[in-house]
Amino acid sequence: MWAQKQPAKTETKTQPQTETQPQTQQKGTNALTDHFYKKYVTAIKWNDFEVAKSALYDLIMENPQNDSLILSLAYHYYENQQHVPAVLVSQELLARNPKNTTALEIAAIGYEAMGVRDRALQNYESLYLLSNNVSVLYKMAFIQYELKRYNEAITSIDILLSNKDVEALKVVFNDVENKPKEYAMPVALLNLKGMAVLDHLGDKAAAKKLFDQALAAAPDFVLAKQNLNKVK
Repeated sequence: MWAQKQPAKTETKTQPQTETQPQTQQKGTNALTDHFYKKYVTAIKWNDFEVAKSALYDLIMENPQNDSLILSLAYHYYENQQHVPAVLVSQELLARNPKNTTALEIAAIGYEAMGVRDRALQNYESLYLLSNNVSVLYKMAFIQYELKRYNEAITSIDILLSNKDVEALKVVFNDVENKPKEYAMPVALLNLKGMAVLDHLGDKAAAKKLFDQALAAAPDFVLAKQNLNKVK
């Protein structure tokens, strides 16, 4: 099941980064904008996110060209796991600037959470081209596998495995006691490549070799153990 295969957060950047407060223009700020901004700051201070969201909408109505305000709204929806509006707001930003990396990441995460993996992959691909972030490529590899785009998944995995920086990164999977545990990213990648080779090519010998390599690095990696039993 996807819940078993889905990678958890890595130690590298895994969520969008944005300003905690929206930026408003310093020159020509009118009284309404100043009022709504103070309303937003006060709502955030008192942890009232619904009022903060309302203030953001007010600010956007007064400053429709201010991308910082719209990005803050997208991030608000992201933080509250409201994936549909998060995606829609992000798409507005991307229509203005297709290279907005935070909007791309929010959209990708939102589409993935909604189960729209092809659209999630499109956004992750655009994000990777702009950021060259290995954690993004890691996510791409899993989604490519889920979409049965096996050649692409294997290519992504090979790029990651050839990157020495990946050896120091950690991912979280459940151990034999079904408790979250950190594993080196290459362990998960070797297991995933084994699954792709097995599903795409039916090459049990090659898949077994990859599962064995994963278990040599992490003998308690449950998914590799389960997969190895399938090819014995």
